[in-house]
Amino acid sequence: MRVITGTARGKRLETRDGKAVRPTPERVKEALFSIIQFEIEGRRVLDLFAGSGQLGIEALSRGAKQAVFVDSSRESADVVRKNVELCGLQDSAEIVNMDFAAYLAKSTEKFDIAFLDPPYRTGILERALPLVAGHMNKGGTIICENPSDEAMMDSAGDFRCVRSYRYGKIILTLYRRKDVITG
Repeated sequence: MRVITGTARGKRLETRDGKAVRPTPERVKEALFSIIQFEIEGRRVLDLFAGSGQLGIEALSRGAKQAVFVDSSRESADVVRKNVELCGLQDSAEIVNMDFAAYLAKSTEKFDIAFLDPPYRTGILERALPLVAGHMNKGGTIICENPSDEAMMDSAGDFRCVRSYRYGKIILTLYRRKDVITG
Protein backbone atom coordinates (compact mmCIF):
# COMPACT_ATOMS: atom_id res chain seq x y z
CA MET A 1 0.00 0.00 0.00
CA ARG A 2 1.48 3.32 -1.09
CA VAL A 3 0.60 7.00 -1.47
CA ILE A 4 -0.39 7.52 -5.11
CA THR A 5 0.53 11.16 -5.71
CA GLY A 6 1.28 14.52 -4.13
CA THR A 7 3.88 15.51 -1.54
CA ALA A 8 4.12 11.97 -0.10
CA ARG A 9 4.01 10.20 -3.47
CA GLY A 10 5.40 6.68 -3.42
CA LYS A 11 5.66 6.38 0.38
CA ARG A 12 4.85 2.84 1.52
CA LEU A 13 2.32 2.78 4.34
CA GLU A 14 2.14 0.27 7.17
CA THR A 15 -1.03 -1.63 7.98
CA ARG A 16 -2.07 -3.91 10.80
CA ASP A 17 -1.60 -7.63 10.34
CA GLY A 18 -4.54 -10.02 10.29
CA LYS A 19 -8.19 -9.60 9.39
CA ALA A 20 -8.93 -6.79 11.85
CA VAL A 21 -8.28 -4.22 9.10
CA ARG A 22 -9.28 -4.37 5.44
CA PRO A 23 -7.30 -1.72 3.55
CA THR A 24 -8.95 -0.15 0.52
CA PRO A 25 -7.48 -1.85 -2.56
CA GLU A 26 -5.11 0.33 -4.58
CA ARG A 27 -7.31 0.41 -7.71
CA VAL A 28 -10.36 1.46 -5.65
CA LYS A 29 -8.34 4.19 -3.92
CA GLU A 30 -7.11 5.46 -7.31
CA ALA A 31 -10.69 5.55 -8.60
CA LEU A 32 -11.96 7.32 -5.47
CA PHE A 33 -9.37 10.09 -5.78
CA SER A 34 -10.05 10.45 -9.50
CA ILE A 35 -13.70 11.09 -8.63
CA ILE A 36 -12.93 13.86 -6.10
CA GLN A 37 -9.61 15.13 -7.47
CA PHE A 38 -10.78 18.75 -7.84
CA GLU A 39 -12.44 18.88 -4.40
CA ILE A 40 -9.42 18.16 -2.18
CA GLU A 41 -7.15 21.22 -2.19
CA GLY A 42 -7.47 23.26 1.03
CA ARG A 43 -10.27 21.12 2.44
CA ARG A 44 -10.87 19.61 5.89
CA VAL A 45 -11.09 15.81 5.79
CA LEU A 46 -12.52 13.24 8.19
CA ASP A 47 -11.12 9.70 7.89
CA LEU A 48 -13.54 7.80 10.09
CA PHE A 49 -12.61 4.16 10.81
CA ALA A 50 -9.12 5.19 9.69
CA GLY A 51 -7.39 1.79 9.90
CA SER A 52 -3.97 2.63 8.40
CA GLY A 53 -4.99 6.21 7.56
CA GLN A 54 -4.33 5.74 3.87
CA LEU A 55 -7.38 7.72 2.64
CA GLY A 56 -6.75 10.76 4.83
CA ILE A 57 -3.02 10.61 4.11
CA GLU A 58 -3.70 10.50 0.36
CA ALA A 59 -5.95 13.56 0.75
CA LEU A 60 -3.27 15.44 2.72
CA SER A 61 -0.63 14.48 0.17
CA ARG A 62 -2.89 15.97 -2.52
CA GLY A 63 -3.29 19.30 -0.73
CA ALA A 64 -6.04 18.91 1.86
CA LYS A 65 -5.64 21.48 4.64
CA GLN A 66 -6.29 19.14 7.57
CA ALA A 67 -7.30 15.55 8.24
CA VAL A 68 -8.79 14.07 11.37
CA PHE A 69 -8.23 10.32 11.68
CA VAL A 70 -10.62 8.47 14.00
CA ASP A 71 -10.31 4.83 14.98
CA SER A 72 -11.41 2.94 18.08
CA SER A 73 -8.41 0.58 17.94
CA ARG A 74 -5.29 1.77 19.74
CA GLU A 75 -3.19 -0.38 17.41
CA SER A 76 -4.78 1.28 14.34
CA ALA A 77 -4.28 4.76 15.82
CA ASP A 78 -0.58 3.91 16.38
CA VAL A 79 -0.25 2.72 12.76
CA VAL A 80 -1.90 5.94 11.52
CA ARG A 81 0.50 7.99 13.65
CA LYS A 82 3.52 6.14 12.18
CA ASN A 83 2.22 6.57 8.63
CA VAL A 84 1.49 10.28 9.09
CA GLU A 85 5.00 10.83 10.48
CA LEU A 86 6.58 8.74 7.69
CA CYS A 87 4.89 11.04 5.16
CA GLY A 88 5.83 14.22 7.07
CA LEU A 89 2.17 15.26 7.45
CA GLN A 90 1.89 15.49 11.24
CA ASP A 91 1.36 19.27 11.23
CA SER A 92 -1.93 18.88 9.37
CA ALA A 93 -3.13 15.65 10.99
CA GLU A 94 -5.09 14.95 14.16
CA ILE A 95 -5.31 11.33 15.32
CA VAL A 96 -8.17 10.41 17.63
CA ASN A 97 -8.30 7.00 19.35
CA MET A 98 -12.03 6.86 20.08
CA ASP A 99 -15.24 5.13 19.07
CA PHE A 100 -16.83 6.88 16.07
CA ALA A 101 -20.13 7.59 17.86
CA ALA A 102 -18.40 9.07 20.92
CA TYR A 103 -16.18 11.24 18.71
CA LEU A 104 -19.10 12.53 16.63
CA ALA A 105 -21.18 13.17 19.77
CA LYS A 106 -18.48 15.34 21.39
CA SER A 107 -17.02 17.01 18.31
CA THR A 108 -18.23 20.36 16.99
CA GLU A 109 -15.90 20.24 13.97
CA LYS A 110 -17.16 20.54 10.39
CA PHE A 111 -15.63 18.79 7.40
CA ASP A 112 -15.62 19.16 3.62
CA ILE A 113 -14.88 15.51 2.79
CA ALA A 114 -15.58 12.43 4.91
CA PHE A 115 -14.37 8.91 4.20
CA LEU A 116 -16.39 6.12 5.82
CA ASP A 117 -14.94 2.63 5.48
CA PRO A 118 -16.03 0.67 8.58
CA PRO A 119 -15.94 -3.10 9.01
CA TYR A 120 -18.39 -4.66 6.55
CA ARG A 121 -21.72 -6.23 7.52
CA THR A 122 -21.82 -4.84 11.05
CA GLY A 123 -24.50 -2.13 10.69
CA ILE A 124 -21.93 0.49 11.67
CA LEU A 125 -22.09 2.32 8.33
CA GLU A 126 -25.86 2.79 8.66
CA ARG A 127 -25.37 4.23 12.16
CA ALA A 128 -22.42 6.44 11.23
CA LEU A 129 -23.68 8.03 8.00
CA PRO A 130 -26.45 10.19 9.54
CA LEU A 131 -24.13 11.29 12.35
CA VAL A 132 -21.40 12.30 9.91
CA ALA A 133 -23.93 14.23 7.79
CA GLY A 134 -24.41 16.56 10.78
CA HIS A 135 -20.68 17.39 10.75
CA MET A 136 -20.38 18.37 7.10
CA ASN A 137 -19.97 21.82 5.59
CA LYS A 138 -22.31 22.99 2.87
CA GLY A 139 -20.96 21.63 -0.40
CA GLY A 140 -19.32 18.71 1.40
CA THR A 141 -18.99 15.16 0.13
CA ILE A 142 -19.34 11.91 2.07
CA ILE A 143 -17.79 8.84 0.46
CA CYS A 144 -18.67 5.39 1.78
CA GLU A 145 -17.00 2.11 0.91
CA ASN A 146 -19.32 -0.86 1.22
CA PRO A 147 -19.66 -4.41 -0.10
CA SER A 148 -21.64 -4.72 -3.34
CA ASP A 149 -24.20 -7.02 -1.72
CA GLU A 150 -25.18 -4.43 0.89
CA ALA A 151 -27.75 -1.76 -0.01
CA MET A 152 -27.02 1.83 1.00
CA MET A 153 -29.45 4.46 2.24
CA ASP A 154 -30.87 6.91 -0.28
CA SER A 155 -30.29 9.79 2.13
CA ALA A 156 -28.85 10.71 5.51
CA GLY A 157 -29.78 13.99 7.12
CA ASP A 158 -29.45 16.72 4.47
CA PHE A 159 -27.38 14.44 2.24
CA ARG A 160 -28.57 12.17 -0.52
CA CYS A 161 -26.88 9.49 -2.56
CA VAL A 162 -25.85 11.00 -5.88
CA ARG A 163 -23.79 8.19 -7.39
CA SER A 164 -22.39 4.73 -6.78
CA TYR A 165 -19.34 3.24 -8.45
CA ARG A 166 -18.78 -0.51 -8.51
CA TYR A 167 -15.30 -2.05 -8.40
CA GLY A 168 -15.74 -5.82 -8.25
CA LYS A 169 -17.17 -6.63 -4.81
CA ILE A 170 -16.70 -3.05 -3.56
CA ILE A 171 -18.99 -0.07 -4.07
CA LEU A 172 -18.07 3.57 -3.48
CA THR A 173 -21.18 5.60 -2.68
CA LEU A 174 -21.12 9.42 -2.82
CA TYR A 175 -23.45 11.63 -0.82
CA ARG A 176 -23.91 15.39 -1.24
CA ARG A 177 -26.24 17.93 0.39
CA LYS A 178 -29.66 18.06 -1.23
CA ASP A 179 -29.68 21.88 -1.47
CA VAL A 180 -26.30 21.88 -3.24
CA ILE A 181 -27.41 19.26 -5.78
CA THR A 182 -30.66 20.99 -6.68
CA GLY A 183 -29.31 24.51 -6.41
